Amino acid sequence: MNSFLKGTLMLIGAAFIGECVEFLINMVLARELGEKGLGMYMSIMPTVFLIVLLASFEMPVSISKFIAEKDTRIHQSMLSHVLKWTIILTAILMLITSIVLPFIPAFDEYHPIFRWLILVLIPIVSFTSIARGYFMGRSQMSKIAIANFLRKLVQLALLVYLFRLFDFELNAAVLISFCTLIGSDLVVFLYLFHVFMIQYQYMKKQPSRRLHGKVVMKNLMQVSIPTTALRVFHAFTSAFQPFLITGALFYAGVSKDLATEQFGMVAGVAMTIGMFPAFISHSFMIMLIPTISKANAERNVAQLQKLLRQVMILTLLYGIPTVLVCYFFAEPLTTTFFHSTGAARYLQLLCPCFLFHFFVMPLQAYLIGLGLMKEAFIHGVWSTIIAFAIIYLLGSNSQFQMDGVIIGINAEVILLSLLHYVTVCKKIGVSVWMLPPNSLKSQP
Repeated sequence: MNSFLKGTLMLIGAAFIGECVEFLINMVLARELGEKGLGMYMSIMPTVFLIVLLASFEMPVSISKFIAEKDTRIHQSMLSHVLKWTIILTAILMLITSIVLPFIPAFDEYHPIFRWLILVLIPIVSFTSIARGYFMGRSQMSKIAIANFLRKLVQLALLVYLFRLFDFELNAAVLISFCTLIGSDLVVFLYLFHVFMIQYQYMKKQPSRRLHGKVVMKNLMQVSIPTTALRVFHAFTSAFQPFLITGALFYAGVSKDLATEQFGMVAGVAMTIGMFPAFISHSFMIMLIPTISKANAERNVAQLQKLLRQVMILTLLYGIPTVLVCYFFAEPLTTTFFHSTGAARYLQLLCPCFLFHFFVMPLQAYLIGLGLMKEAFIHGVWSTIIAFAIIYLLGSNSQFQMDGVIIGINAEVILLSLLHYVTVCKKIGVSVWMLPPNSLKSQP
């Protein structure tokens, strides 16, 4: 078994356990927060992740690509530059965030402390990103797997412990749920950065070659800027989406509380169940970025084509059974795990979204590895614009309401995956059927 499959299977195994824990986390949140509280929690998380994303500046992606492509003798020099820049950028971002936070209206409905806790996340995410990128680039996936599992296990333990000991009113309960997320990220930071610094000290004792800071900056920014722009765009639109959905539903005659509850059922129940196997596609993405980057740097087209076929076939093998289970067992799944009967229909309607989402992540890894970040960004913009238009037009129609919103969500993922796939096929020289172009001409 080659190193790609070994690393992927390791990540999938650890991620499966982690997703089981994540499933339990969402069950606890649904039970303790209720439908309205869960809707509040799910509505604010995209805004939080937007701020956190700026702290990471997509360093895991750019660093892993650099490590995979470049000579090991320059790794230590590159990392020393990154550590210095991270200290400076983190301080600047914390200052800017502390000034802007009081003026963000999305936090007005939440506990006053909520918005200031985000400042704690910024340095944690920034420095953890360096360690993640290094271990991804060196294909040391066991450390990534342990960190991912540890994060979810700590969050679950904190949630169960705190909610068993204390009773909280709604705003305080949402705040405590967010605090458990910060606590889990802190534990991951302590683990990953500690292991990283041990290896970094070891690298300093090995033969190395000095690299100028401008060269490092240029290499990293070529990846970080477009990928960060893409992620910021998605994070911004994800932060705006809950308000667009609830606004459209309100315009269609749905009360504000009911619209929030319906969004909670879609995002907190249906999406949680349907996206459960997404840990497999995420594992593919983590492994593919350095693997594709290295193969592309070596101009190994045969490997690029082979990996695409393998990933597409494996995605179909787990994706199709997943959507069949979600469709035919929607009611037992939603009532058994979340005690929500209303979410069953939403789960069935979202099946196309689940299936195509499993393809999006590995295809996006291909685009990053092939240096097509600009194309990935353009695809994201167009699919989101079309999806938002459908969500507003159909969601605000009294005949469609949430069904119209779900049609827009499905349309976005389907369009995005198809654009990614056609672009990747064109770049590596295969048809959409994953055959060399000449082979189609030779067939009768």
